[in-house]
Amino acid sequence: MTTQSAAPAIDEYADTARYQRPWYWYDWANSAFVTTTATVLFGPYLTAIAKEAACPGLADGARCTTDLDVLGLPIDPGSLHPYTVGLSTFVGALLLIFVGAIADRVTRPARLMALFAGIGSVAASLMFFVEGTNWQLGVALLMVASIALGASLVVYDAILVRIAHPDDRDKVSSRGWALGYLGGGLLLAVNFLMLSNEETFGGTGQTVRISMLMAGLWWGLFTLIPVLGMWQMRGVEKPAVAAKAGVVGGTFRQLSDTFRHLLGLRQTLLFLVAYMFFNDGIQTVIGQSSLYGTAELGFSETTMLTLFLMVQFVAFGGALIFGQVARRLGAWRTVLGGIIMWVLVIVAAFFVPEKALAALFALGVGIGLVMGGTQALSRSMYSQLVPRDREAEFFSLYQALERGTSWFGAVIFGVVHQLTDSYRPAILALIVFFVLGGVLLAKVDMRRGIREAGNEVPAVV
Repeated sequence: MTTQSAAPAIDEYADTARYQRPWYWYDWANSAFVTTTATVLFGPYLTAIAKEAACPGLADGARCTTDLDVLGLPIDPGSLHPYTVGLSTFVGALLLIFVGAIADRVTRPARLMALFAGIGSVAASLMFFVEGTNWQLGVALLMVASIALGASLVVYDAILVRIAHPDDRDKVSSRGWALGYLGGGLLLAVNFLMLSNEETFGGTGQTVRISMLMAGLWWGLFTLIPVLGMWQMRGVEKPAVAAKAGVVGGTFRQLSDTFRHLLGLRQTLLFLVAYMFFNDGIQTVIGQSSLYGTAELGFSETTMLTLFLMVQFVAFGGALIFGQVARRLGAWRTVLGGIIMWVLVIVAAFFVPEKALAALFALGVGIGLVMGGTQALSRSMYSQLVPRDREAEFFSLYQALERGTSWFGAVIFGVVHQLTDSYRPAILALIVFFVLGGVLLAKVDMRRGIREAGNEVPAVV
C-alpha cells in the first residue's frame, strides 16, 4: 500500500528531529526492568516468598497446601504473582486513559515522563528489600512499578509523533525497540552470570535481590539521558475542547470528546481491534514460552534462560531488519508478513521434538526476528493514525488495550491445556489470535486512516 504525498513547504519537524537520539534511550532504560525483573526473576522469587509465608520450612519441590490470607480471600501462594500481574494490568489499563488526557495538556512532556519513570524505578529498586516472608511489599512494589511503567510509555510513545516525520517514523520506532532489546539483553546477561556464581553474591535469594536492584537503578539512571535531552521540548497547545479548563478539570471533558472522536476514525479503531488480537498472541507466546519449554519439551530452566538471552539479541537485529524492509514495502505490508511468520513459528513450535536443543534454538531465532519488528512497526503505524495534538490520549488507549486484553491468550492457553492435558494443542490454539488480527489488519486502509486523522501521508505506507 503505497502513495506519494507532496512535501510540506516548511519542515515542521526540523526543530524536533534533534530529540530523536535522546528519545531512543528510554527504550534502553526501561527494558532492563521489563526483562530482568518483570519477565524473568520476580515471578519465581515472589512465589518462593509467598510459599515461605504460607508454609514455613517447606522442602524444595514440595507442594504448599496452605493458602495466603489476602484481604480476607484465600490465595494459593503459587497464584499470587499471576493474580498480582492481572490486577496491576486491570488497574493500569483504567488509569492510563486518564494519564493520556493529562499528558496532552502539559507543556513539558519529558518532565511528566520523568516523574512516572522516577516512581517506577524507585519501586523497582526497592524490590531489593523484599525478602523473608514479606510478600505484601513485593505485591505493592510490582503494582506501582508496572503502572508507572505504562504511564511513562504513554508519554514516551506520544513524543514519537512530535519528533519524527511520517516518512521516518518506522525507522525511529524500530531503532528505539532495537536499543531496548539490546539494553535489556545486556543486563540480563550480567545477571545470568551472577546467578551462575551465586555463592559469590551471598546465595540465590541475595543474587536475585541484587539483580532487581540493578534493574531499578538502570531504569532510573539511563532515563536521565532522554529526560535531559528532551527537557526543553514543548508539548502542544491545549485542545480546543477544554482549552479554558485546568489540567485536571478538563480531563473528563477531553476524554469524552476523545472517545467520540475515535468512533469517527473507523480505520484507527479497526487497527486497534486488529492490534488487540495479534498483540495478545505475541504476548502469550512470550509469556508462556518458558512453561512450554520446561513442561512440554523437557528443557531445564537454565536452558530456557539461555534461550531467552539469545532471543533478546536476535530481536535487536530483527527490529532493525524489519525497519529497513518497511522503508521499501511499507509498515502495513511488513507487519502483515510478520503475522504470517508468527503463524509459521507457532506451527514449528508444535512439532519441536522433546529435548531437541537445536530445534529449540532455531525456533528462538525465528521468534526473535519477528518479535522486535512487529512490535516496533505496530507503534509507528498507530502513530500515523492518531489525530494531531491528541497523541498521548490515543496512545493511552493503545497501552490500555495492550495491557487490558493481554490475558485473553493466556486464558485460552490454560483452558486448552486443561482440556487436553498437553501444551502442544495449547500453543497451536494461539494461531487464532494471529489469524483474526491479520484478517482485520488487512482490512485497514492506512492511506484513508491517515487522512481521516488529519495527518500527512508518508511516501510509503
